[in-house]
Amino acid sequence: MLKTGGALTKEEVRLINPVTLAFVGDAVYSLYVRERLVLAGGGKASDFQRAASKVVSAHGQSDFLEKLLPEFTEEETEIFRRGRNAKKATKSKNATTSEYNRSTGFEAVLGFLYLSGNLERLEQLFSMDDKDSYKIDAVSEGYKP
Repeated sequence: MLKTGGALTKEEVRLINPVTLAFVGDAVYSLYVRERLVLAGGGKASDFQRAASKVVSAHGQSDFLEKLLPEFTEEETEIFRRGRNAKKATKSKNATTSEYNRSTGFEAVLGFLYLSGNLERLEQLFSMDDKDSYKIDAVSEGYKP
């Protein structure tokens, strides 16, 4: 997984706009998903792209979030709420408003953890993902979470 991050203290990261944290968190999650797909083996780049798009979509993130929410710390829950409730400049084209808001909160938590250098916690959260969903047959079939 990622080996950088942590250039800022938690206090400094807390001052960052939650939508900006979500911007970073989106990249962190996208890299994680792409890594899992490639490590699962097989497939072509177009298969990986199609599968990754479904997983990192607001709908896919909202589904994964269901597993994570009960595991969030108090601090992560606060960051999630800030991201979920933040005013956003854009709207989702392919997800409900609720899914989009929840995915923004999810991404804000990931951005917070990454920027504050808590990569171990990111790994713990990602370990709750269903690893079997990244198998080759799932990739070639377009992946359905």
